[in-house]
Amino acid sequence: MVTRPPAGTLPDAPGSYQFLDSSGRVIYVGKAKNLKSRVGSYFQNPHALHPRTAQMVASADTVEWIQVRNDVEALMLEYNLIKRHRPRFNVRLIDDKSYPYLAVSVKEEWPRPRVMRGTKRKDIRYFGPYGHAYAIRETLDQLLRTFPVRTCTDGKFDRHKKLGKPCLLFHIEKCSGPCVGEVSPEVYKGYVDDLCEFLGGDTEPVLDRLELEMRKAAEELEFEQAARLRDRLSTVRKAVEKQQMVAERSEDLDVVGLAEDDLEAAVFVLMVRKGRVMGRRSFIMDKVEHLAESEVIDKLLEGLYYEAPVLGMPKVVILPRESSDPELYSEWLAEFRGSQVELRVPQRGPKVELLETVNQNANEEFRRHRLKRATDHNSRARALNELQTWLELPEAPLRIECYDMSHLQGSDYVGSMVVVEDGLPAKREYRRFKIKTVEGSDDYAAMEEVLTRRLTAYQVDKTKPVSERGKFQYPPQLIVVDGGKGQLSSAVRVLEELGLSDEIPVASLAKRFEEVYLPYRSEPVQIPRQSEALYLLQRLRDESHRFAITYHRKLRDKRMTKSVLDDIPGLGPARKKRLVAELGGVNNVKRASLESMMALKWLPDAVAQAVFDKTHSARST
Repeated sequence: MVTRPPAGTLPDAPGSYQFLDSSGRVIYVGKAKNLKSRVGSYFQNPHALHPRTAQMVASADTVEWIQVRNDVEALMLEYNLIKRHRPRFNVRLIDDKSYPYLAVSVKEEWPRPRVMRGTKRKDIRYFGPYGHAYAIRETLDQLLRTFPVRTCTDGKFDRHKKLGKPCLLFHIEKCSGPCVGEVSPEVYKGYVDDLCEFLGGDTEPVLDRLELEMRKAAEELEFEQAARLRDRLSTVRKAVEKQQMVAERSEDLDVVGLAEDDLEAAVFVLMVRKGRVMGRRSFIMDKVEHLAESEVIDKLLEGLYYEAPVLGMPKVVILPRESSDPELYSEWLAEFRGSQVELRVPQRGPKVELLETVNQNANEEFRRHRLKRATDHNSRARALNELQTWLELPEAPLRIECYDMSHLQGSDYVGSMVVVEDGLPAKREYRRFKIKTVEGSDDYAAMEEVLTRRLTAYQVDKTKPVSERGKFQYPPQLIVVDGGKGQLSSAVRVLEELGLSDEIPVASLAKRFEEVYLPYRSEPVQIPRQSEALYLLQRLRDESHRFAITYHRKLRDKRMTKSVLDDIPGLGPARKKRLVAELGGVNNVKRASLESMMALKWLPDAVAQAVFDKTHSARST
């Protein structure tokens, strides 16, 4: 159990503190205006602490702290540490949904809008998130007659460019035909800018411009053009009507609804820009630590705005109740926006009605989550407890790692490590290994290499300060290897050589009869076929196999599609693409003279020489 730091060591200053367990893993991160008084408050009679706080202190082995200059820096440091270490006793917002966005690839030569999910990219502008992908497609389909930008893939675009014929969308006036030169880059850019402006909520300038162009065409007796503009104006107005108006046109705000009990909370966020609903998101907050009502709002704000939203930071955040320190959080949000952000708890008027609507959505989310959680949580707990019993483990394995190998006749040999924490996949913890020392097809040796690399890294990380530890700093409470006794023997040999046999249990799962083997036992463990424990091991094994196969295919495809222009020093993807485009293909690059390459002002002479040497040596062979 952690002991109180020596008198005089804790400063009277703001900062962040971290509680660590006996393995050096950060289990709790907090912030304080005064480190001395805040950290000292944990070292009192455990009966005077909240049960969850007392459990955290009992699980901790040491406490560390970092002093900063002010409260805002303490807040930012706290969240960065939480994001990095993901401590199990800290509150966290859980978002298990993959929301669809309408994304416009503004950096391409001919930008295009499309539905996208997942990780955000810097070269793409996002609008949303939306509740359903079909809502994006319906909206986009309505707008294409007004903003006729391409929606085709790059492959289809290049195919029609080579054919010299546009696709059907051009003929039904839902694309301006950039693939066949029917529109200039300047005009096309205007379409893209207008579309982004409209999707961003600034609809009035677009409507006014279309109406002005329609009237001008009519005055000049260009009635066909005026009719087309009239139809475009009509479709845009229909799209505007579908965007729900909930506030004044000048208002940019986020409305946050909350429904909670002592253990969890559901958060529903309505994003309003220019008075219109532009997106919505929902989260579940896991209240691992004890929080006062105002502190729930603090953690909610930290989770929502640790990085700026894709729609930009709002001017106003409508909250269901006050934060514990509104000035601090307003100042912190202003760092992202570049101007003041107001935190408001409405007392009367239309904002109260809007907040009630959002709270109703949060209540609905919470009800659905509890129905799902009642079954999921019970089955996960049952699986972990059964694993502890059947495999005779010292504790329920909260972190399980599973390993598998994949290759094709010894080529592109890879290994995978997938992780389950508290019965759920921890995809951030997944790792891939390219086998370096094994010749031919030898799964036993490959398993030894992967486990040696992973566990050696863990042993090295243990000796470092917490802030310097790497991606293998946390030990598993159970290692599962895909295979039979041979793979298990390889794992046992690694654990014995590294002196980890007493610390980390290991088992193997054989595919033939779904048999589970333990070290030093000739007979498999008879886990019941219908048990939650066996289901968990099967899902883990299948996931490790999928992850290994995916990486193997990626390496194989990359090797099979390798170009003569790959691996040339100084010739990165951007330069390679430009060189191929300017010379008219890879074959023309191979035939090009050294003088013609050096004549390209943007290509350094040393790189031109390297390209010439590589392509001409390849031709000679």
